[in-house]
This record gives sequence, C-alpha cells and structure tokens, in this order.
Amino acid sequence: MTDEKPKTSREVAAFALFDMKENGSWLESALHHYIKFSGINGRDAALAARLAYGTVQNYAMCDFYIRKYSKIRIAKIYPRVLDIMRMCVYQLVMLDKIPAHAAISESINVIKKFAKTNSRTVSFANGVLRSIAKGVEDGNLPHPDCPDKESYYALKYSQPEWFIRKLSEQYGQKQAELIAQANNEIPQMSVRVNKLKCSTQNAVEGLLSDNFIVKKHDKMDNILFCTGGDIASNRLFKAGKITVQDAASTTAVEILNVKPNIKVIDCCAAPGGKTFYIAELMENKGQIVSCDIYEHKLKKIESGAERLGFSCIKTMLSDGQILKKELEQFADRVLCDVPCSGLGIIRKKPEIRFKTDESVAMLPEIQLNILKNCSKYVKNGGIMVYSTCTVLKRENEDVVNAFLSLYKNFELMPFEHKICGKTNGMITLLPNIHFTDGFFIAKLRRKI
Repeated sequence: MTDEKPKTSREVAAFALFDMKENGSWLESALHHYIKFSGINGRDAALAARLAYGTVQNYAMCDFYIRKYSKIRIAKIYPRVLDIMRMCVYQLVMLDKIPAHAAISESINVIKKFAKTNSRTVSFANGVLRSIAKGVEDGNLPHPDCPDKESYYALKYSQPEWFIRKLSEQYGQKQAELIAQANNEIPQMSVRVNKLKCSTQNAVEGLLSDNFIVKKHDKMDNILFCTGGDIASNRLFKAGKITVQDAASTTAVEILNVKPNIKVIDCCAAPGGKTFYIAELMENKGQIVSCDIYEHKLKKIESGAERLGFSCIKTMLSDGQILKKELEQFADRVLCDVPCSGLGIIRKKPEIRFKTDESVAMLPEIQLNILKNCSKYVKNGGIMVYSTCTVLKRENEDVVNAFLSLYKNFELMPFEHKICGKTNGMITLLPNIHFTDGFFIAKLRRKI
C-alpha cells in the first residue's frame, strides 16, 4: 500500500482500485485502509465505497463504453488511468445523482495527481469521458450486440460468462439474470449481536447513538444491517457485543444444532465467525476445536475469541484433508465450511468475478477430500454440516451426493429454518430469494 495520502472520496476509491489490481488486495480491506488513512467519514466514506464497489461491479460495461469511444485499445491504456476512467464512466452512466462535469473534472484531477502520466494521456482521457457524457445526455449510447442472453448478462452485470452459463444451466435464464442482478447490489454491512454480552435492543440503541443507520433483519433477531461508519472501529465491536456476520453463515451454524457441554470441531474455521456463534449458542460451555491450515489465521481466531469473551475455543493447526488421529470420533458436531470458489459472495468481494473456470475447477476434489476426512471426527449419532459460500452445484450437491455414495454410514437429515423453510437436508440460499449471501448448507448424520 502506498504512503501517498488520498484526501477525497474519489481519491480513496481510486487508491482502493489501484491496490486491488497492483497488489492483489481485497477491495474491502483496501477501502478500509484508505478511508482510515485519509480521515474521511460519513457521506464521504460512503461515496468512496459506492464508487469503488460500483466500478468493479460494472467493469465489463465500463470497458464496453470506453472501447466504443476510444481510439486506443484498452490494453494500451495505462492501468491507473484506465481504472480512473472506469470509475468516471460508472458515475456518468450508472449513477444519476452526480453531475457529469463534476465526475469528469474530479476524475481528471485524480489522473493528474496520481496516475503519473503526460498531458497527452490526460487530454485523451478527458476527450473519451466527455464523449461518453454527451452520449448519455443525448440518449444515444451504443447498445451491446451479444449472440445470446448469457453473453449479454455477462456483459451487463460484468460477471464471468462461464459463471452465467452455469447459473443458466442450473436455474434457467430468467433466474440466472436475477442472481446476477442481485450480485451487483451494494452490500449492506451485516452484524450479529453477541447475546451473551448484549441484547439486540441495546446494540441497536448503541449503534444509533454512534450515528449509524440501523435496520433489523426481518427473520433473524440477532442480525442487524448497519451503514454510516466503520464497524471495526466501533466501541460495541471492540467490546465484543457485536461481530460481523451474514444471515447465511448464521443459518449454517443454527442448522448444526449445538447446545451447551458438547464437543464441536470447526474444520476450516478462519476467520472464525461460525466458531464464535457456535460458542455463543453453547453458552461458552463445552469444547470447540477450531482448525485451520494457517498459523496466522488461528491467531486471529484466538484474538476474536478473546474480544467476544469465549474461553471454550481451542485452536488447532490442521489440514482438513489430513486425518488427526486424536480427533477420530471426538465430536458430537462437526462443521465443514470448506474452501470454495466464493461465487456466492460476489456482492461483498466483487473481485471474485475475475476468477476463471479453470482456476476453481479443482475445488470439488478438495472439498470431497475434506468431507471424507472430517467425517471420521463425528461420533456415532453425531451431526455434520457441510457448507460453502458458492452457488455452483458441482461444489455443493454434487460433492454431498458423491460423499453419500461412498459413506453409507451417513444420511441426509431434513431440516427447517426460518430463512429457507423446509428442506430435504440440502439448500442453496440465493441472494435474490433469501436475501442472504449465496450459500449452500447440507445436514448429515452419522448413523448409530
């Protein structure tokens, strides 16, 4: 991350985009860093987040318009200049509350200040952006000419065509578009109240007094949506009264059906959100073994447990694919929230849309290996939940069905939950239907 200091919303958004592309940073963490570094807050911080997320969510369409008006190929445009131009196109075409002259002049200022380029490039960018603004004003912007609906949705919503085709294959074209559309919504910050330390009402009152805008989840009484500030810096978060978590992962933990004084293994636990909710539901009584393959992630889990006030959590360095003999038939409950493509959380991590089909094709094999291995940790009569934050069938139902075909001593357990209703033991939560992250949950029981 650069030592240069951004001062405005557009500069913060631009720096987050630079960091994502140049250093492989997650957009969310880059934004958090530069918002804090710049000192902006309130509306300015919200605008920075809106511009950064909106630009990444509309990369393909922004590039489509730039190509139509530029005499220079996209690949030849200096990367920082291109990112700032994309951000400007997003404001010109996709937002309707920012005057074109302000969007263009501010973008050109950012190019001059931070793109380290020459006057010819500045003139080029200015010309292209003004041409696009005129197209918007005259109502004659070019329209995409795509061979089919899947390629059109991929362009319109700037999501991988291979992914859109998978969605269409699984859910049909109409549902595929609705999912893609929901994936491009600006995500709300979702926090879970730690009811061992705080009531929902007290959390709401505390956040309101700190100038947050707060909305209660309509089905989960411990989930709040918050906007208007940095949750990680808030006093309630620091005191362990609230923590960041979506209703989908909260649901997965509730399906695990834990209770005090039992033994639980969270097999792929980092960053620890599900472990923490398990500890809360167990009233901090019993044993939780929270595993991960990386030592530094285990330290974050330990730090989070300390903040939230949980002493029943023990961390363990462990590869989910390799058997830990000491854990065989140790647990009443086992959670396998396995590594996945993450294609259910594109709203929150929009950079996931840059993944290729090839880069995630090996995941089902790894996921099945983890499930097979960690099933050995379940006691007779115990419960195991398999979950992912993706909506791809090959990482979800296909993995579970492959496991059940090999391990006849496990069976699906039908369950019912207020988020998804009755199920046969498996459910894919969709952002446009369940209003959660895209998420898969399967509940399995080891036969006695």
